[in-house]
Amino acid sequence: MSTLVLERPDAELERLAALHEYGLLDAPAGHELDAVVRLAAAIADVPTATLNLIDEHRQCQLTTVGFEGADSPRTESMCDIAFRNGKLINLPDASRDSRYAGNPWVDGRTANVRFYASAPLISPSGYALGTLCVFDNVTKVLSRRQVQRLEDLAEVVVGLFERRRQSRISDELAHAAERDHKFIETLLDAVDVGIAASDSDGRLTILNRTARHWAGIDENLTAVPGRGDIRCALLDANELTPVAEKDLPLNKALRGGRVDDTEYILRTAADEHLTVVAHTRRMVMDQGVPIGAVVALTDVSSDREYRRTIERAHAEIAGQESQLRAVVSELERSNDELEGFAAGVSHDLVRPLASASGYLEMLGHLYGEGLDERGAKWLTGAMRALDRMQELVKALLGYARVGNSPCQATQVDLDDVVEKVRADLHPLIKEYGATVGATGTLPKVHGDPILIRQLLQNLIDNAIKYRHPDRAPEVTVTCTAGPDGWAVQVTDNGLGIPLEHRDRVFDMFAQVDPESMKGHGIGLSTCLRIVERHGGTIGLGDARGGGTVIHLYLPQQSGGDC
Repeated sequence: MSTLVLERPDAELERLAALHEYGLLDAPAGHELDAVVRLAAAIADVPTATLNLIDEHRQCQLTTVGFEGADSPRTESMCDIAFRNGKLINLPDASRDSRYAGNPWVDGRTANVRFYASAPLISPSGYALGTLCVFDNVTKVLSRRQVQRLEDLAEVVVGLFERRRQSRISDELAHAAERDHKFIETLLDAVDVGIAASDSDGRLTILNRTARHWAGIDENLTAVPGRGDIRCALLDANELTPVAEKDLPLNKALRGGRVDDTEYILRTAADEHLTVVAHTRRMVMDQGVPIGAVVALTDVSSDREYRRTIERAHAEIAGQESQLRAVVSELERSNDELEGFAAGVSHDLVRPLASASGYLEMLGHLYGEGLDERGAKWLTGAMRALDRMQELVKALLGYARVGNSPCQATQVDLDDVVEKVRADLHPLIKEYGATVGATGTLPKVHGDPILIRQLLQNLIDNAIKYRHPDRAPEVTVTCTAGPDGWAVQVTDNGLGIPLEHRDRVFDMFAQVDPESMKGHGIGLSTCLRIVERHGGTIGLGDARGGGTVIHLYLPQQSGGDC
């Protein structure tokens, strides 16, 4: 059973945020929830039952049995009267209870309910979302067993809510991953570098357009071919003999070896002989577990032919040193520059091949100036997409750590925290001419120093990030003593948060302006998590003259897990 968030006026915004995070309002209930409500009616042996969600101003009947469900004003809801106390309500005759006797559902204006029972739907985070309700127009007494089964069904309903929410989040992440994969795949096919990758068992997982062309494989084939389908061969650059299977660059990388700037002759399926330079990397997870390897083959045939031309020119002018010294010097300089360029760019191309960011960095270093406008746009878009994905993962890990890391509560000097945050954000503050300070001397509060610092840093960073275009950012931290704790305010003169977005800005991935791509919608969720761990609250309002005020309340002795 979830720990219930106590009913209090300032918890309502948090409760509504938790409700909206499930995305259930105005959505089809689905056959599983329909079946649960039917089962509830059968257990209670009544003709009517409903699954109610309590929104800000309305009661949404998600699915019903025995009558046509509809939305109704929250002020007329029977379930709204006591659902947040976390206890099942069981009334044999609602007309005899002063709390319910004057309700439209009881006094005949909407219905003539007599027997009424409702089990609250409590989320894992402790918020009451609504009720599983059964009722009848005659009096009735439920047995203890019936009450227990209704409570069980309420937990089943919340479990179904959670499964639907997790499924939606998984689908969103999968869609984002698929989109980024398509970006990378398209870019790999746009360059004239042969790239192949395999899993830890040696099965090919990537073979880009250039590599397919060399191997004699249909470039439009969507499936990755097997090694047996490859109709090209690597030859030793000096002896022109086939390279042994175990010495192939990809196989070397799979065994933990490394190939850098190694030259081979590639005999293509069309019987062309290309001079290629190979680079490989073994791919491993963060924990060091190998997941495969990747090889990049760069065609340097033209470069080598040019080099041979220069060498022939050197031989021809060897006997005319006095007359051609200037020409020789220029050719040597050109040759040195060319060798340095080829070696440096080739090395930069594949240096970070252990990950997708390595692919893109490699392409940018080697081919960035050679791409046309569309290719450059693709490359920039993919790199930005990958950077955002890396930032998202970092933010998600930070969010997870905030919830799971040990909380070491002590006395935290807020003046010291503000100074440290100013130092951490100095480049950002300097870039935008921001002013960050405190009003008066800030007190010491009870909390975890690391989490309190992260809390203020997230809020100040947000204030500068979402600055108003017509004025330099100003951020002020104030703190006043309350009866049982400290009221902290972080005020800015930025864009502000529109009223219609305030109920959801603390939700995961919620963004006021997603197209600005300034964040991921995780910063304020992390702040909410930190405040909750300290047993406090967080909310927001308008600042005088424009901007936002973030209101924090931190108790003197944490009611959370600190």
